[in-house]
Amino acid sequence: MARHHRLPAGPATCHWGYFDAALAPVLAIEPGDTVSVDCVSGGREILPQAPGFEILSDHRAILEALDPKLGAHILSGPIAVSGAEPGDVLQIDILNIVPRQNWGYTRIRPLAGTLPEEFPLRRIWHSRIDRQRGRASLPWGQEIALAPFFGVMGVAPRPVYGRVSSIEPREFGGNMDLRELVAGTTLYLPVWAPRALFSVGDGHGVQGDGEVCVTALETALSGTFRFTLRKDLTFRLPRAETATHVITMGFDPDLDDAAKTALREMIEVLAEKRGLSREDAYMFSSLAVDLRVTQLVDGNKGIHAMLPKHFLNEPR
Repeated sequence: MARHHRLPAGPATCHWGYFDAALAPVLAIEPGDTVSVDCVSGGREILPQAPGFEILSDHRAILEALDPKLGAHILSGPIAVSGAEPGDVLQIDILNIVPRQNWGYTRIRPLAGTLPEEFPLRRIWHSRIDRQRGRASLPWGQEIALAPFFGVMGVAPRPVYGRVSSIEPREFGGNMDLRELVAGTTLYLPVWAPRALFSVGDGHGVQGDGEVCVTALETALSGTFRFTLRKDLTFRLPRAETATHVITMGFDPDLDDAAKTALREMIEVLAEKRGLSREDAYMFSSLAVDLRVTQLVDGNKGIHAMLPKHFLNEPR
Protein backbone atom coordinates (compact mmCIF):
# COMPACT_ATOMS: atom_id res chain seq x y z
CA MET A 1 0.00 0.00 0.00
CA ALA A 2 1.37 3.38 -1.02
CA ARG A 3 2.50 5.70 1.75
CA HIS A 4 2.91 9.47 1.97
CA HIS A 5 6.15 10.95 3.30
CA ARG A 6 7.33 14.45 4.16
CA LEU A 7 10.90 15.64 3.63
CA PRO A 8 11.67 18.95 5.38
CA ALA A 9 14.56 21.16 4.30
CA GLY A 10 17.47 21.36 6.72
CA PRO A 11 21.21 20.78 7.09
CA ALA A 12 20.67 17.02 7.45
CA THR A 13 18.39 16.69 4.40
CA CYS A 14 20.06 19.04 1.89
CA HIS A 15 23.26 19.13 -0.16
CA TRP A 16 24.55 22.23 -1.87
CA GLY A 17 25.72 22.45 -5.44
CA TYR A 18 26.26 18.89 -6.63
CA PHE A 19 24.96 15.44 -7.52
CA ASP A 20 26.82 12.29 -6.47
CA ALA A 21 25.82 8.62 -6.56
CA ALA A 22 27.81 8.16 -3.32
CA LEU A 23 25.49 10.47 -1.37
CA ALA A 24 23.61 8.63 1.38
CA PRO A 25 19.83 8.90 0.99
CA VAL A 26 17.93 10.99 3.51
CA LEU A 27 14.64 9.20 2.80
CA ALA A 28 13.82 5.72 1.48
CA ILE A 29 10.49 5.03 -0.24
CA GLU A 30 8.69 2.32 -2.18
CA PRO A 31 7.49 2.73 -5.78
CA GLY A 32 4.04 4.32 -5.76
CA ASP A 33 4.72 6.39 -2.64
CA THR A 34 4.21 10.15 -2.58
CA VAL A 35 6.55 12.66 -0.97
CA SER A 36 6.08 16.31 -0.05
CA VAL A 37 9.48 18.03 -0.20
CA ASP A 38 10.42 21.44 1.17
CA CYS A 39 13.16 23.37 -0.61
CA VAL A 40 15.01 26.66 -0.15
CA SER A 41 16.91 28.78 -2.66
CA GLY A 42 19.97 30.99 -2.55
CA GLY A 43 23.06 31.74 -0.52
CA ARG A 44 23.65 34.34 2.17
CA GLU A 45 24.15 37.15 -0.33
CA ILE A 46 20.59 37.01 -1.67
CA LEU A 47 18.72 37.42 1.63
CA PRO A 48 16.67 40.64 1.62
CA GLN A 49 17.40 43.27 4.24
CA ALA A 50 14.20 45.31 3.88
CA PRO A 51 11.39 44.78 6.40
CA GLY A 52 8.41 42.60 5.57
CA PHE A 53 10.31 39.76 3.87
CA GLU A 54 10.05 36.47 5.77
CA ILE A 55 13.29 34.47 6.07
CA LEU A 56 12.61 30.78 6.68
CA SER A 57 14.27 29.29 9.74
CA ASP A 58 15.33 26.19 7.80
CA HIS A 59 16.99 28.41 5.20
CA ARG A 60 18.99 30.19 7.89
CA ALA A 61 20.00 26.86 9.44
CA ILE A 62 21.21 25.52 6.06
CA LEU A 63 23.24 28.67 5.39
CA GLU A 64 24.86 28.37 8.81
CA ALA A 65 25.73 24.68 8.49
CA LEU A 66 26.49 24.06 4.79
CA ASP A 67 28.77 25.52 2.14
CA PRO A 68 28.38 25.26 -1.63
CA LYS A 69 30.34 22.58 -3.49
CA LEU A 70 30.82 23.07 -7.26
CA GLY A 71 27.40 24.61 -7.97
CA ALA A 72 24.89 27.10 -6.62
CA HIS A 73 21.76 25.04 -5.94
CA ILE A 74 20.62 23.94 -2.49
CA LEU A 75 19.00 20.55 -3.13
CA SER A 76 16.72 18.49 -0.90
CA GLY A 77 17.41 14.75 -0.93
CA PRO A 78 18.46 12.34 -2.16
CA ILE A 79 15.38 10.12 -2.00
CA ALA A 80 16.06 6.41 -2.52
CA VAL A 81 13.45 4.42 -4.47
CA SER A 82 13.43 0.73 -3.60
CA GLY A 83 14.20 -1.57 -6.51
CA ALA A 84 15.42 1.11 -8.92
CA GLU A 85 18.39 -0.04 -10.99
CA PRO A 86 20.43 1.44 -13.82
CA GLY A 87 18.48 1.09 -17.05
CA ASP A 88 15.10 1.70 -15.39
CA VAL A 89 13.09 4.90 -15.73
CA LEU A 90 11.80 6.86 -12.75
CA GLN A 91 8.40 8.41 -13.40
CA ILE A 92 7.77 11.52 -11.27
CA ASP A 93 4.21 12.83 -11.28
CA ILE A 94 4.26 16.44 -10.09
CA LEU A 95 1.12 16.68 -7.99
CA ASN A 96 1.46 20.10 -6.37
CA ILE A 97 3.91 23.02 -6.07
CA VAL A 98 3.41 25.99 -3.74
CA PRO A 99 5.59 28.91 -2.61
CA ARG A 100 6.90 28.77 0.97
CA GLN A 101 7.78 32.44 1.44
CA ASN A 102 6.56 35.90 0.45
CA TRP A 103 9.47 36.91 -1.77
CA GLY A 104 11.77 35.84 -4.55
CA TYR A 105 14.91 37.21 -6.13
CA THR A 106 16.32 37.77 -9.61
CA ARG A 107 19.90 38.76 -10.25
CA ILE A 108 22.68 39.46 -12.71
CA ARG A 109 26.28 38.50 -11.97
CA PRO A 110 29.48 38.96 -13.98
CA LEU A 111 30.49 36.36 -16.57
CA ALA A 112 27.05 34.73 -16.48
CA GLY A 113 23.82 34.95 -18.44
CA THR A 114 23.15 35.29 -22.16
CA LEU A 115 24.80 38.71 -22.58
CA PRO A 116 27.68 38.72 -20.09
CA GLU A 117 29.73 41.11 -22.22
CA GLU A 118 26.98 43.74 -21.97
CA PHE A 119 26.19 43.31 -18.25
CA PRO A 120 29.48 42.89 -16.32
CA LEU A 121 27.90 43.76 -12.99
CA ARG A 122 26.09 42.50 -9.93
CA ARG A 123 22.46 43.47 -9.43
CA ILE A 124 19.62 41.85 -7.49
CA TRP A 125 15.88 42.39 -7.28
CA HIS A 126 13.62 41.24 -4.51
CA SER A 127 10.01 40.79 -5.60
CA ARG A 128 7.09 40.30 -3.24
CA ILE A 129 5.01 37.14 -3.65
CA ASP A 130 1.30 37.06 -2.85
CA ARG A 131 0.66 33.36 -2.28
CA GLN A 132 -3.11 33.77 -1.99
CA ARG A 133 -3.42 35.57 -5.33
CA GLY A 134 -0.68 33.63 -7.08
CA ARG A 135 1.12 36.75 -8.25
CA ALA A 136 4.45 38.48 -7.75
CA SER A 137 4.98 42.24 -7.56
CA LEU A 138 8.20 43.39 -9.25
CA PRO A 139 10.24 46.24 -7.75
CA TRP A 140 8.55 48.92 -9.88
CA GLY A 141 5.06 47.63 -9.06
CA GLN A 142 4.26 45.54 -12.14
CA GLU A 143 2.60 42.23 -11.35
CA ILE A 144 3.27 38.88 -12.99
CA ALA A 145 1.34 35.64 -12.54
CA LEU A 146 3.16 32.82 -10.79
CA ALA A 147 3.76 29.47 -12.52
CA PRO A 148 5.98 27.70 -9.97
CA PHE A 149 8.28 24.83 -10.89
CA PHE A 150 11.59 23.36 -9.78
CA GLY A 151 14.55 24.27 -11.96
CA VAL A 152 16.50 21.25 -10.67
CA MET A 153 15.09 17.74 -10.56
CA GLY A 154 17.44 14.85 -11.05
CA VAL A 155 18.55 11.39 -10.07
CA ALA A 156 22.13 10.47 -9.21
CA PRO A 157 24.62 10.43 -12.11
CA ARG A 158 26.56 7.37 -13.16
CA PRO A 159 28.75 6.39 -10.19
CA VAL A 160 31.88 6.68 -12.32
CA TYR A 161 31.25 10.43 -12.65
CA GLY A 162 31.83 11.00 -8.94
CA ARG A 163 30.66 14.40 -7.71
CA VAL A 164 29.36 16.67 -10.49
CA SER A 165 28.14 20.25 -10.41
CA SER A 166 24.44 20.99 -10.14
CA ILE A 167 24.78 23.71 -12.78
CA GLU A 168 24.88 21.72 -16.03
CA PRO A 169 21.85 19.61 -16.97
CA ARG A 170 22.79 16.15 -18.15
CA GLU A 171 21.28 12.75 -18.94
CA PHE A 172 20.26 12.33 -15.29
CA GLY A 173 18.27 15.57 -15.35
CA GLY A 174 19.46 18.19 -12.90
CA ASN A 175 19.32 21.88 -13.75
CA MET A 176 16.94 21.55 -16.69
CA ASP A 177 15.10 24.84 -16.02
CA LEU A 178 12.13 23.59 -18.05
CA ARG A 179 9.20 25.83 -17.19
CA GLU A 180 6.70 23.21 -18.36
CA LEU A 181 7.44 21.13 -15.23
CA VAL A 182 4.57 22.63 -13.25
CA ALA A 183 1.98 20.75 -11.22
CA GLY A 184 0.16 18.28 -13.44
CA THR A 185 3.23 17.42 -15.53
CA THR A 186 4.99 14.05 -15.45
CA LEU A 187 8.77 13.86 -15.68
CA TYR A 188 10.61 10.71 -16.77
CA LEU A 189 14.25 10.33 -15.71
CA PRO A 190 16.53 7.46 -16.77
CA VAL A 191 18.12 5.79 -13.74
CA TRP A 192 21.93 5.60 -13.61
CA ALA A 193 22.64 4.44 -10.04
CA PRO A 194 21.05 1.93 -7.65
CA ARG A 195 17.89 3.26 -5.93
CA ALA A 196 17.80 6.26 -8.31
CA LEU A 197 18.59 8.85 -5.57
CA PHE A 198 16.31 11.74 -6.56
CA SER A 199 17.07 15.32 -5.49
CA VAL A 200 15.14 18.54 -6.10
CA GLY A 201 15.59 22.28 -5.64
CA ASP A 202 16.09 25.62 -7.41
CA GLY A 203 12.52 26.80 -6.92
CA HIS A 204 11.21 29.21 -9.55
CA GLY A 205 8.10 31.32 -9.06
CA VAL A 206 7.97 32.08 -12.78
CA GLN A 207 10.41 31.95 -15.70
CA GLY A 208 10.44 32.72 -19.39
CA ASP A 209 11.92 30.28 -21.90
CA GLY A 210 15.66 30.87 -21.95
CA GLU A 211 16.11 32.17 -18.38
CA VAL A 212 18.24 34.76 -20.13
CA CYS A 213 19.81 36.73 -17.23
CA VAL A 214 20.80 33.44 -15.45
CA THR A 215 18.03 33.47 -12.82
CA ALA A 216 14.25 33.27 -12.86
CA LEU A 217 12.12 34.46 -9.92
CA GLU A 218 14.06 32.28 -7.49
CA THR A 219 12.17 31.33 -4.34
CA ALA A 220 11.52 28.60 -1.78
CA LEU A 221 8.94 26.03 -2.87
CA SER A 222 7.28 22.92 -1.52
CA GLY A 223 6.39 20.17 -3.98
CA THR A 224 4.48 16.91 -3.78
CA PHE A 225 5.53 14.06 -6.08
CA ARG A 226 4.44 10.51 -6.82
CA PHE A 227 7.30 8.15 -7.74
CA THR A 228 6.66 5.19 -10.05
CA LEU A 229 9.36 2.77 -11.13
CA ARG A 230 9.11 1.97 -14.85
CA LYS A 231 11.00 -1.16 -15.82
CA ASP A 232 9.08 -1.24 -19.08
CA LEU A 233 10.77 1.91 -20.41
CA THR A 234 14.31 2.65 -21.58
CA PHE A 235 15.35 6.27 -22.17
CA ARG A 236 18.74 7.89 -22.71
CA LEU A 237 17.59 11.37 -21.72
CA PRO A 238 14.79 12.93 -19.65
CA ARG A 239 11.33 13.27 -21.15
CA ALA A 240 8.14 14.88 -19.90
CA GLU A 241 4.42 14.78 -20.54
CA THR A 242 1.86 17.50 -19.87
CA ALA A 243 -1.90 17.26 -20.29
CA THR A 244 -1.49 18.38 -23.90
CA HIS A 245 2.09 17.63 -25.03
CA VAL A 246 4.89 15.09 -25.08
CA ILE A 247 8.28 16.74 -24.49
CA THR A 248 11.77 15.57 -25.36
CA MET A 249 14.96 17.36 -24.33
CA GLY A 250 18.47 18.01 -25.51
CA PHE A 251 21.42 19.50 -23.62
CA ASP A 252 24.71 20.64 -25.12
CA PRO A 253 27.12 23.60 -24.94
CA ASP A 254 26.15 24.23 -28.59
CA LEU A 255 22.49 25.22 -29.01
CA ASP A 256 22.33 23.66 -32.48
CA ASP A 257 23.51 20.33 -31.11
CA ALA A 258 20.99 20.55 -28.25
CA ALA A 259 18.25 21.10 -30.85
CA LYS A 260 19.43 18.09 -32.86
CA THR A 261 19.32 15.90 -29.75
CA ALA A 262 15.82 17.01 -28.76
CA LEU A 263 14.63 16.40 -32.34
CA ARG A 264 16.24 12.95 -32.53
CA GLU A 265 14.51 12.03 -29.28
CA MET A 266 11.15 13.20 -30.70
CA ILE A 267 11.71 11.15 -33.85
CA GLU A 268 12.13 8.15 -31.55
CA VAL A 269 8.85 8.99 -29.79
CA LEU A 270 7.01 9.10 -33.11
CA ALA A 271 8.57 5.82 -34.19
CA GLU A 272 7.69 4.16 -30.85
CA LYS A 273 4.15 5.46 -30.45
CA ARG A 274 2.99 5.89 -34.06
CA GLY A 275 5.06 3.28 -35.85
CA LEU A 276 6.43 5.84 -38.29
CA SER A 277 9.67 5.30 -40.14
CA ARG A 278 12.48 7.66 -39.12
CA GLU A 279 12.09 9.45 -42.45
CA ASP A 280 8.34 9.96 -41.97
CA ALA A 281 8.81 10.98 -38.34
CA TYR A 282 11.45 13.55 -39.35
CA MET A 283 9.17 15.02 -42.01
CA PHE A 284 6.12 14.98 -39.71
CA SER A 285 8.15 16.80 -37.03
CA SER A 286 8.57 19.65 -39.47
CA LEU A 287 4.78 20.03 -39.51
CA ALA A 288 3.76 19.37 -35.92
CA VAL A 289 6.69 19.69 -33.49
CA ASP A 290 7.78 22.95 -31.85
CA LEU A 291 11.40 23.40 -30.78
CA ARG A 292 11.80 25.82 -27.90
CA VAL A 293 14.80 27.22 -26.08
CA THR A 294 14.68 25.86 -22.54
CA GLN A 295 17.61 27.82 -21.16
CA LEU A 296 20.74 29.53 -22.49
CA VAL A 297 22.76 29.95 -19.32
CA ASP A 298 23.73 26.65 -17.66
CA GLY A 299 26.84 25.59 -19.54
CA ASN A 300 24.89 22.86 -21.30
CA LYS A 301 22.19 24.84 -23.08
CA GLY A 302 18.73 23.33 -23.40
CA ILE A 303 16.22 22.81 -26.19
CA HIS A 304 12.92 21.02 -25.73
CA ALA A 305 10.71 19.62 -28.46
CA MET A 306 6.94 19.70 -27.96
CA LEU A 307 4.46 17.43 -29.76
CA PRO A 308 0.70 17.85 -29.21
CA LYS A 309 -0.55 14.55 -27.78
CA HIS A 310 -3.61 14.38 -30.02
CA PHE A 311 -1.28 13.47 -32.90
CA LEU A 312 -0.39 10.27 -31.05
CA ASN A 313 -4.02 9.28 -30.59
CA GLU A 314 -5.39 9.96 -34.06
CA PRO A 315 -5.76 7.03 -36.49
CA ARG A 316 -3.14 6.75 -39.20
